[in-house]
Amino acid sequence: MGELWHETDLYLAGARVAAEGGATYDNVDPATEEVLGVAADASDGDVDRAIAAARRAFDDGGWSTDTALRVRCLRQLHQAMVDHREELRAMTVAEVGTPVALTHGPQLDAPIDFLAYYADLAESYEWSEDLGDATPMGIPSHRWIEKEPVGVVGAITAWNFPHQLNLAKVGPALAAGNTVVLKAAPATPWSALALGRLAEEYTDLPPGVLNIITAERNDIGELITTDPRVDLVTFTGSTAVGRRIMAAAADTVKKVFLELGGKSAFVALEDCDLGAASGAAAFGVCTHAGQGCAIPTRLLLPRSRYDEGIEIAKGVLESMPYGDPTDPANFMGPLVSERQRERVHGLVRGAVDEGATLVTGGRRPDHLGRGFFYEPTLLADVDPDATIAQEEVFGPVLAVIPFDGTDDDAVRIANNSIYGLSGAVMSGDPARARAVARRIRTGTLMINGGIYYGPDVPFGGFRQSGVGREMGVAGFEEYLEVKAFAEPA
Repeated sequence: MGELWHETDLYLAGARVAAEGGATYDNVDPATEEVLGVAADASDGDVDRAIAAARRAFDDGGWSTDTALRVRCLRQLHQAMVDHREELRAMTVAEVGTPVALTHGPQLDAPIDFLAYYADLAESYEWSEDLGDATPMGIPSHRWIEKEPVGVVGAITAWNFPHQLNLAKVGPALAAGNTVVLKAAPATPWSALALGRLAEEYTDLPPGVLNIITAERNDIGELITTDPRVDLVTFTGSTAVGRRIMAAAADTVKKVFLELGGKSAFVALEDCDLGAASGAAAFGVCTHAGQGCAIPTRLLLPRSRYDEGIEIAKGVLESMPYGDPTDPANFMGPLVSERQRERVHGLVRGAVDEGATLVTGGRRPDHLGRGFFYEPTLLADVDPDATIAQEEVFGPVLAVIPFDGTDDDAVRIANNSIYGLSGAVMSGDPARARAVARRIRTGTLMINGGIYYGPDVPFGGFRQSGVGREMGVAGFEEYLEVKAFAEPA
């Protein structure tokens, strides 16, 4: 592989700069285990400088009130990403380990267009609303409300779909008039640092409006969550870390917006096309090697068609093309790290110890000597309360749970989770599928193969899958405050 287009420096106060002391850390290709290069390893002082720059840009500049400037800058950044799409694509495949096919969707191409969507939304959004006249406490008054940005946003993102996660936060936060400190996941620094390079070279973003931090330490994000200069923290990652962020933010009572884990259920009702249902569930769990919080990882099959469904899923998993992510023929690439592979394997072993049947997979593939690959894995006879049915795996592992064939039992098992992020329902009767979907307590549902994904669709979860919504108008409004006014009528 030749030299990849990438950026290694932080982006602070409108300029690309080395981390304090020139510190760097290695960026590793999960498909080859080779070092791709380095990224800036930010210090506590670098984080302090990023927050200070964002605070100054919000308090002293015109960014928060100049909608036209925000629209122009977002469109410039969008065009820069479009112009460098192919360089970004190659870099993303290498850094993330994602199959190149996925970069034509949610790993790159789709999130790039989020910037255009939010530019358009900021331009057309109704920033004020007239509430008319009233006479509260006997005083004739005219009332109205205005929407304004929250202030300084700390955005902390995960590694699995870095462009999706970075742009789904940066886009609406900037469009709403906030300034941003983006702290990227340690495993995928270049995807974030590329934004700094493009912003500096191709946009009119004022200094400090966008600041980008990368660091090998995950805990450096705690500085953002506790700093009183930060008004809002938005985080994507595990529920365990989300809980800590909520607790850390409490002392300064800052707004917290969390997109957390999931353990989504794929409900195949008795009257469905079982080939489509079991096949889709097996196919889906191999998407980016299962490293997606919304992927349905529990397949609920009626006992009357259980063996049939197992065989279909087994066939799909065993025929799944995987390996070198640069090969367009491969649908699945590696896990992000050796640590993640060991975690997945430990959960699979634990599932068998708890009584599940390992149907296929469950180990490192023999034919791939390098890279953090794991075989597509099918576990049958899973108890709904088993660890594998309750914990997020983040690997290509499908847990199959039988139900008695009734809608009530399927809904009961689907809702037997601390999570509530996504899910799927299939039935030969569309009305029945919709009725079951409405009873499942999740933020998004796919019915009979429909796909909800898009910049205009709010994404987020019920229960411990998060707080708030990302994308769409709802996601934009997470970054706004509402101010009420009154004057004599």
